[in-house]
Amino acid sequence: MNTFSFVIHPLELKRDAARYKPILGLFPEPVIEQIALRMNPKTIAKITGIESPTGAQCEGYFVGCPLGTRQLLMLPPEIVYKKLVDAGKYSADLGAKIMGLGAFTSVAGDAGVTVAQRLEGIIGVTSGNSYTVYTAIEGLLLGAQKMEIEVKTASVAIVGATGSIGAVCAKILAPQVGEIMLLGRDEAKLEKLRAEVESRDDCRAQIRSSTDIRASLRGADLILAVSSAGKELIFPEDLKVGTVICDVARPRDVSKSVVEKRDDVLVIEGGVIEVPGTDVQFNFEFGFPRSTAFACMSETMMMALDGTNQNYTLGRDLSVEQVQKIGVIAQKHGFKLAGFRAFEIAVTDEAIEKTRDNARRKRGLVAA
Repeated sequence: MNTFSFVIHPLELKRDAARYKPILGLFPEPVIEQIALRMNPKTIAKITGIESPTGAQCEGYFVGCPLGTRQLLMLPPEIVYKKLVDAGKYSADLGAKIMGLGAFTSVAGDAGVTVAQRLEGIIGVTSGNSYTVYTAIEGLLLGAQKMEIEVKTASVAIVGATGSIGAVCAKILAPQVGEIMLLGRDEAKLEKLRAEVESRDDCRAQIRSSTDIRASLRGADLILAVSSAGKELIFPEDLKVGTVICDVARPRDVSKSVVEKRDDVLVIEGGVIEVPGTDVQFNFEFGFPRSTAFACMSETMMMALDGTNQNYTLGRDLSVEQVQKIGVIAQKHGFKLAGFRAFEIAVTDEAIEKTRDNARRKRGLVAA
């Protein structure tokens, strides 16, 4: 049986440290950060019961990296690399052959490249971003279907288009939709990407670009939000009736006021992935229904099932081929969308139907 590990870390260091040891809640965060720097990786939980329709099985471990979000993003890269390499060696000692980088461990420094190089011959490394992209697009298009949007003629806005995820999403969507609006802050990068997408043999969409995000969103039927802005960029007053938004940015690009004020707009955050197996046990609560996981976690699991223990999704660049290949591996081993979530709440079929009906009514009012 193949074994994997998935690295997690405290998203809010002081809060999560206090849950681990209540006395830590009495200390200021800088003190807790110093304590975290002296801590070693540890096993958080063992994952069991994962089984592919092919008969392949795997098990794994959640391995805790003690650094908080701010530390991962702000500390000198060498300190972060050492912590993640330590987590890789610790994972290998547990028997893991491949390690997934979760949450902000996947974007720290050079997004896994140096960590993978230093762990060469010890353990494979992946960020999980290929399957994150695959399921984001899958979720966006499924949302379009449920909201009665004709994909072939739809206008799609990609917020944060010049990032690694945004760029590959544009290339994958270009053969499938009517128009793509590339949105970002750097006009030169946007123009470069526009030329790259347009030059692809399979591109059938009209490709536009703009730095005026809010104005550009007003004509979009579908929005894929993947920016690294670290702040809200999408607001209720900038959306057309019946828009579908898939927000995979962290922190979120979508303001919570969208779901509070626009009952005709469908907001989803990537997809909830069904993990194959009759008795999958994560033994750790991360807010998802039983036997479901994030896409990035799922990529690590499916690679373990496939016996693919080499490095996979690393660095800032993603290729269409990588994303398509991981989709094939996912289908082979029975990973699939199990539903949607938004702001930590499940988006049910009943809720989607109500949103669709609200959009129908509002379109009727406009037509009248």
